[in-house]
Formats: sequence, structure tokens, C-alpha cells
Amino acid sequence: MRRSSIESLNPALFPILSSRQSPPAHAPRLQPRFARRLALSVVLAAGALTSLAGCTHRAETWQLTDVTGHLPDLDFKLTGDDGRPVTGESFKGRTSLVYFGYTHCPDVCPETMGRLMQVLAKLGPDAQKVRILFITVDPARDTPQALRDYVGAFDAKHAEGLTGTDWQIESLAKRYRVAYQMEKRDPNGGYEVTHSSAVYVFDQQGHARLLATDHDTPDAIAQDLRRIVDDRS
Repeated sequence: MRRSSIESLNPALFPILSSRQSPPAHAPRLQPRFARRLALSVVLAAGALTSLAGCTHRAETWQLTDVTGHLPDLDFKLTGDDGRPVTGESFKGRTSLVYFGYTHCPDVCPETMGRLMQVLAKLGPDAQKVRILFITVDPARDTPQALRDYVGAFDAKHAEGLTGTDWQIESLAKRYRVAYQMEKRDPNGGYEVTHSSAVYVFDQQGHARLLATDHDTPDAIAQDLRRIVDDRS
């Protein structure tokens, strides 16, 4: 896998928020305090990226974090929420908003999806040129049907759920520096999942362009998306 130049800025890129519910028994375990260390390094990484974007795009600045040239293109082999194999090539031709989450998430994921619905509403007719890809970090429970029901509750027309094997999900998460960890099961069999909350924006050619966090407003996201959709970047 080609190392992206963004890794030289900081090995941990993106903000993480806590989501809850349970992993497969064989899910990988990460070191204690990993989330806290990552959250701290995120602040430094985001500042470095923002500074870089300011240097290279002074003529017309972005509202979101500019990651052009610093993350790999949209490339994967997964399973769609219709049960059919899909690849990154399947989604070229539209601007893709990629989010890593899971259907049992009690707060962060539904809040993020709700915010993206606001963004689509602000885009008006341009929303037809945008696709939301909801990639699960809990493939043991998130079957294609579960994902279809979940994204369909928000917007079946513009959103699609994607799943895969543990290896496929882990590899893809590493590719885009996505952090997630499964916590210890509670006595009732439930557990917590801490995962990245960022939304990745890929242009029509599948190039990584922008990163939106939970601090970015729907207005800010919509403003930058219009530039990507209209290819005025």
C-alpha cells in the first residue's frame, strides 16, 4: 500500500467520538488510553493540515480541511447493502461522502447522518450528484439488510451502506487513517465502540479532497461541496 504524504504530518489524523455497542469475539484490541492519545494528536494534525491548505489555496480558501494530494483515492472491494460486490470504481461520476460508523451507534452516527441530510437539502438539485457511503466498522452485526434498513431510514436515494470481512474493513480503515476500537463487553453482552467521526469528501474522479468534522456546519459543508460538484476547485 502506498504511504500517503499526510502520514508525515501525524500518524493519527482524525477526531474520534464514542459510539456504543458490541464487537465480534475476535475483534482486535488496542492499547489502553489509545483514544485519548489519538484525540490529542488529532488537534495537532488538523492544525497542520489547515495550515497547509492555507498555503496552497490562498486564492479561494476552503471551509473544510483540504486534504487534496494527501490521502489515497477512493479504492476498495466491499459488499453493498443489496448484497452485491462493489468497488471504489462503482461510485465514480458522483461526489462521495464517506463515513465510517455502524448501525447500533446510539448518538454520533445518527447525528452525523442527520447533519448530512441537512447538507443535501441545502444543495438542492446538486444533491443528485452526491452519494453518501456509510461503511460499517461492525461487520459482524451489520449485514447488508441491516445497513439498507439503516441508511434507508435517512435517505435511500442518496445513501448506501457498505460492509465486508473484518480484514477488508480493517485494511480500508488503515488506508484512510480511520481509528476504531472495540471495548470490553459488559455483563449483558453489550460493548462500546470508539470510532472516527470524520466525513471524507471524494470528487467525481475518486480523489480525496476534503475532510469534514463534527465542528463543520451544514452550511460550510454545502458551500465546499458545491465547488467540488461544479469542479470549480
